Amino acid sequence: MRTFIALDIPAQVRERLSEYMERSRSYAPEARWARVEGLHVTLKFVGEVSEELVEKMKAALGQVKAAPFEVKFEGIGFFPNAKSPRVFWAGVDGGEALTRLASAVDASLEKLGITREEKAYHPHLTLARASTHPLRELAPLLPQPAQDRRVLGTPLLPQPAQDRRVLGTPLATAAPLRFGTMMAREFFLYQSKPQRGGSKYTRLERFQLE
Repeated sequence: MRTFIALDIPAQVRERLSEYMERSRSYAPEARWARVEGLHVTLKFVGEVSEELVEKMKAALGQVKAAPFEVKFEGIGFFPNAKSPRVFWAGVDGGEALTRLASAVDASLEKLGITREEKAYHPHLTLARASTHPLRELAPLLPQPAQDRRVLGTPLLPQPAQDRRVLGTPLATAAPLRFGTMMAREFFLYQSKPQRGGSKYTRLERFQLE
């Protein structure tokens, strides 16, 4: 059974991400764009485990203690960098509280023999991946310097040739993109089942933050 642990995303944030991605798609139609319904704030990807271990994971994760905290969804960027972009992402800012929760999840599962993460935790939402070449077509989506602004207002996207506005809002500014906020009050253990058109995610267990 393929598993991971994550925060869910509220509907209003998904809606704004979906609208933004639809407009962005025209810049790089050949990229592998994510399904917005499949986006989660991943705390830890575990991978294939037995059903027996899943039950132990539920018990271990049930012991994780953390208070609710605010999460902001804002900003965009590329991995590994804008010069050779292979992944296009939206930013997730949960402050130290989110980092501590991911660390606590990691520590609880390490006791079961699940390997602890070696890399620093960098939460994000993957919007698109390169298919055959880097996503350089998406470079114009990055916020422009203030001196390059041509319009005023809150941005959601620089101006594509065929559509100068997004969600009825002026475009192209240096301000960060904002997709919304939420209070994280729970996290979930998910099963990921590969299928045609993208993996299906099923909640196996819910864990309350209090």
